[in-house]
Amino acid sequence: MSRTRFYSLLTLASLGAGGLLACERKQEPVVSPAVVAEAPKPRGPKPLTPDQLAHFFRPVPPGKDAKPAPKDTPSQVELGRMLFFEPRLSKNHDVSCNTCHGLGTYGVDNKALSDGHKGLKGARNSPTVYNAAGHIAQFWDGRADTLEAQATGPILNPVEMAMPDARRVVTTLSSMPEYVARFREAFPGEKKPVSLENAARALAAFERGLTTTSRFDRFVAGDPSALTETEQRGLQLFASTGCTTCHNGPTVGGLSFQRLGLVEDYPGLKDAGRFDVTKNEDDRGKFRVPTLLNVERTGPYLHDGSVKDLPTMVRLMARHQLARTLTDAEVDDLVAFLKSLTGALPPAERIAAPALPPSTPKTPKPDPS
Repeated sequence: MSRTRFYSLLTLASLGAGGLLACERKQEPVVSPAVVAEAPKPRGPKPLTPDQLAHFFRPVPPGKDAKPAPKDTPSQVELGRMLFFEPRLSKNHDVSCNTCHGLGTYGVDNKALSDGHKGLKGARNSPTVYNAAGHIAQFWDGRADTLEAQATGPILNPVEMAMPDARRVVTTLSSMPEYVARFREAFPGEKKPVSLENAARALAAFERGLTTTSRFDRFVAGDPSALTETEQRGLQLFASTGCTTCHNGPTVGGLSFQRLGLVEDYPGLKDAGRFDVTKNEDDRGKFRVPTLLNVERTGPYLHDGSVKDLPTMVRLMARHQLARTLTDAEVDDLVAFLKSLTGALPPAERIAAPALPPSTPKTPKPDPS
């Protein structure tokens, strides 16, 4: 074979192999650089459905050991309404339950600390009485298990209504014939119906009816359209951030005790909270989680009323309870959701001040001392 023919065959063989390789390469998928750049990013948790969100706030069936609900009568409720507005249950006849828990202002007086006897102020903010019957306990430290137990506290507290003892309460109420008749009607069959205990029972009967209903209640009942898109976005964030760990149930809180400054110490906290009741060191700095129903209208906030506005409160809770720093947009969405918890007050005829019986010569005089 001539050298020329040998090189020609070698060249053709080389071209043939190259052609085969080219065919194999043409069969491989071509990946565009643009496709690589647009690879899907990891997604966050899937948003909860309206029904899943509502589940956080539905009531839990009562346990086997749960006490039956009190059977309040209309006579007890009406007597309780009178006593709620009765300033003569205070030593100087100038402070009533409604003074600090104004029924026309969502159950609060919107003061950091309320004014009591002689203008004295306590150490804790007056919480709302609306929806309080759904709480695990009463007062910020939970020292009263029931509304009945709570009702006597302010009456005998020297800083609040300052009545010296139960005898003065009974003497005052017994001095007015209308009250005597109403106690007999409310507590029939009792030998001594006029008592501090029965006054507390009547007040509790009245307060159990102090509830509000909002658009959020319609949402929980199964109507997603009850909340706007922004409010639902805030609710999604409320759940995903962890707020529902403490603020849950029909009253969106009030069902547990929690330490203020759970993950980051809260600055300036001196109040021992529930520790004062239990003397258990684990309870130091714990308070009953407040309800968020009507929170838009019940400021200032915290046990000492030290936070004036809702956006600030939201930021502080996210930081100190959840180790979360919120953006302005997130705060706006959360506040929008919280405002959806504002409900309608009961009808005026149920929460307006009633006519009270006149004092008699036997009624103890006001005592400013």
